[in-house]
Amino acid sequence: MMHSRRIMIHQRRAAVAVLLFAFVAAAAMALMISCGGSPSSSGPGMGSATVSISDPPSCAAPAGNFKSVFVTIRSVQAHISATADPGAAGWQELVPQLVSQPVQLDLLNLPQSGQCLLAQLGSTSSLPVGDYQQIRLILLANNPSGGPLPTSNACASLGQVFNCVVEKNNNVATLNLSSEANTGLKVPPGQILGGPIRVAAGQNVDINLDFDACNSLVQEGNGSFRLKPTLTAGVVSPNTTGISGQVVDSVTKLPIAGAMVALEQNDGTGVDRILFVATADSSGRFNFCPLPLGATFDVVIDAVTGAGLAYNATVVPGIPGGTSLGAVQIVAETGVATGSGVLQGFVTSANGTTGVKITAALSAFQAVTISAATRQITIPLEKTGSQSSTPNISVESISSCPGGSPTGAFCAQYTLVVPASNPNVGTLSGGTITYTAPAAGDVLYSVEAKATSATSPGTPTCTPALQTVNQDTGAMPLKVTPGASTTPKRIDFTACS
Repeated sequence: MMHSRRIMIHQRRAAVAVLLFAFVAAAAMALMISCGGSPSSSGPGMGSATVSISDPPSCAAPAGNFKSVFVTIRSVQAHISATADPGAAGWQELVPQLVSQPVQLDLLNLPQSGQCLLAQLGSTSSLPVGDYQQIRLILLANNPSGGPLPTSNACASLGQVFNCVVEKNNNVATLNLSSEANTGLKVPPGQILGGPIRVAAGQNVDINLDFDACNSLVQEGNGSFRLKPTLTAGVVSPNTTGISGQVVDSVTKLPIAGAMVALEQNDGTGVDRILFVATADSSGRFNFCPLPLGATFDVVIDAVTGAGLAYNATVVPGIPGGTSLGAVQIVAETGVATGSGVLQGFVTSANGTTGVKITAALSAFQAVTISAATRQITIPLEKTGSQSSTPNISVESISSCPGGSPTGAFCAQYTLVVPASNPNVGTLSGGTITYTAPAAGDVLYSVEAKATSATSPGTPTCTPALQTVNQDTGAMPLKVTPGASTTPKRIDFTACS
């Protein structure tokens, strides 16, 4: 009898233990599901990420040459190694939804009602913790051999094409991709603003990709377009805090529609590089958002009106995210001759006596003094009624090369429309911007060219791959005058492959 009672007690205890274990397991399962995860995608060492994309375009019609730039995204991946190549293990999907359902976006489809983001791409709840130092954006290839396709295709008039541009005249042209269709458009460590993206266990990180579509288009000799990606990324605030303001004439205080506005940062060599660029709207207003947490920028503005009235470049340094600059006054050029200046020169490329096809990115610099230090600022390029800037050129032909070009070299001409005046520097204090007078004397410029592979944009292809000139063809300082064209010294790239 005593033995039977002991057996019954043990059996009851075992049943209670089984029920208790089942209850705890069910509770844990419910908790994971209520948090948006799943038993297989949650666990120690995991965080989550939400990915958005933005693009404050500067080439959109009617002021620019394009109505739309369509790209189809099929994957966004990140890696904790700064040196991992596309074939390395360890790439993590940031937006798993895209793998089964690619999304086509118009990068010139401006957000409405003051929204910051072009689109929310998606999220993941199972991202291993770590400091992510690389991101790559993988596009769906034109004429893909298989795999999922987007639900709609704005490029369908061209056939099995999923990346295209619509020009101002409504012509639809293929946007040719290079190897990035398979390996991914790269956002290397230097283009992740604020440093590596830190993912912590149990926490969400908001990642924004900024796709500068206007500076990513290269028109090739046959009239087609090739994608030369210009991308940055960074952790942003969920409230998408940005830098905003209104560009106005310093005398009339009237807004200046179409002014070019850039956010720049010092690259550590004394050169301010453009990270974001946009065109002020019809009321002269601009708004850059979202911006990386904790970042500060130098705001650089210039303009030329439809009537040809040109303005000095204006620099307001050290502006943090979340700042409203209010009315930013820029000064119209004065004097007998007015109007923008034009820098029009040639780039050549060769390997020995054989021409090599490359892509060259051009920038124009002016010197300013900020905090008692001389710095080169990158001038946002302008467009007049008769001339447009060509910041990206394809060097692919031996025809029309200027006299004295290296034997057998390919060549191409570039055009940079710039202010024919020296910059103003403003200081923001107490909500008010005060300005120093621009430097007197000649208006001097430097022109930089960066050579990259024509088939793998972004990959250096010549030695050296970066060259700067500050002289004209007569070996004199590179001086710009209003309403006139100046020819910089030719830029010759050698040892290209």
